[in-house]
Amino acid sequence: MSALPTCAPEEVGLSAGRLATFAQVLEERVAAGHIPGAVALIARHGRIAWHHACGRRDPASDAPMQADSIFRIYSMTKPMVSVGVMILAEEGRLLLEDPIGKYIPALAAPQVARAEGGLEPAAKPITVQDLLRHTSGLTYEFRGAGPVHKAYREAKIDRRKQSNADQVEMLGGLPLLHQPGTRWEYSRSTDVLGRLIEVVSGQTLGGFLAERLTGPLGMADTGFHVPEAKHARLAEGFPKCPDTGAEMSLLAVREPVQFESGGGGMVGTAPDYARFAQMLLNGGRLRDTRILSRKTVEWMASDHLGDIPRPADLVPPGHGFGLGFCVRTARGMAGVPGSVGNFFWHGMAGTTFWVDPVEDLVVVFMIQAIGQRGYYRALVRDLAYAAIAD
Repeated sequence: MSALPTCAPEEVGLSAGRLATFAQVLEERVAAGHIPGAVALIARHGRIAWHHACGRRDPASDAPMQADSIFRIYSMTKPMVSVGVMILAEEGRLLLEDPIGKYIPALAAPQVARAEGGLEPAAKPITVQDLLRHTSGLTYEFRGAGPVHKAYREAKIDRRKQSNADQVEMLGGLPLLHQPGTRWEYSRSTDVLGRLIEVVSGQTLGGFLAERLTGPLGMADTGFHVPEAKHARLAEGFPKCPDTGAEMSLLAVREPVQFESGGGGMVGTAPDYARFAQMLLNGGRLRDTRILSRKTVEWMASDHLGDIPRPADLVPPGHGFGLGFCVRTARGMAGVPGSVGNFFWHGMAGTTFWVDPVEDLVVVFMIQAIGQRGYYRALVRDLAYAAIAD
C-alpha cells in the first residue's frame, strides 16, 4: 500500500505560514542543542499536508534526519496491540468481560498489596477490559517507590532474555498495586495483552501484528527490531540529557528480541504511524483495507473510566481513557488545545500522535529525547492547532 496522498496545506485548511513557524521553532530547538532532530507530520481530510524533518538523525555521526527515519516508539506500541486485541474480539475469539485467567492461568488468582502492609486476594478477576484501560492493578517499576514497585524492580524484567510468556509468569508472582477495576495505573497491562494475543491466535505477537495490522496497512518499517539493511535509518538520541546531564539509554533494537513488548517494544516511522492513525480516524478502514468496524473504533475511543480515579500526570484534567488511548472529554481544563473526542498516546522517548475526529486531523511527531518528552508533547499540540486556518 502506498503512502497517504499529499497536498498543499491550504487545500485542507492549514496555514503554510503557521506551519513555517512550526518548522522554525523545531529548528531553533535543534540549533540550541535541546534535541538532535525531529520529524513532524500533519494529515487532514486524509491527505498529508505537512511532513517536516530537521536536525540530525544520529548526533554521533551528524547524519541528517530524514522524513522516513526509524524511531523507537515505545508506548505508541500500546494502541497497535490494543487494536490487535479488538480484532480478536470482533472475531468472537475473546470477550472484554473475560477474566484474563481464562487465557493466562498465572494471573487467575492475583494477590493485592494492602495499604497497611501484607497481601489480600483480589476481590474480582482482572478482565481484558481492565488491561485495555489500565485498571488491572498492575504497575510499572518506575511509577513509585513502594513495596510493589520495589518487587517489580527486583524481578529484573529483561527483554533480551525473557519471552512474552516468561514475563507474564513473572508478573503472576508479583502483587497488584490496587484492586482490579478500582484505579487507573499506568502499567505492564499491554504487555499482558501482547501475550493474550499470542495465546488466542497461536502466533507470536510480531507475527500476528504483521499479518493482521501492519502488513495490511503497508507499515513496512514497523516491527520489534530494525533489520540490518535499515540500520542507517535508525534515529538516535543524545548520550546525555541536555537539561540534566543524566545518562540516556534507548532500547537496543538492532537485533531480534525474545520479548516482543506489547507495551513498548516497537519501532516505526512517521509515515507508517500516520497510516495507522488515519485508519482509526476513518473508522477502522484505510482505503479498501478494513481492520476494525466503525463501531469498534468508536468504542475504543470512548471514555471507559467514568469516576475511576486516575493520576493527572498521564490522564490530565478534561480527559478519560478508552481501550488503548487517552480520550479528551472536555474542551477546557487541559493545558493543551484539542477537541472533545480526540484520542492519543505517547512514547517514552518523545514520540506522540493524536487523532482529532472533529477537525479530521492526524498528527504524528517523532523524536528520541526521553528527558524532553513532556515539553514537546505540549509544544507540538500548540503549534499544530495554531496552523488550522479554517
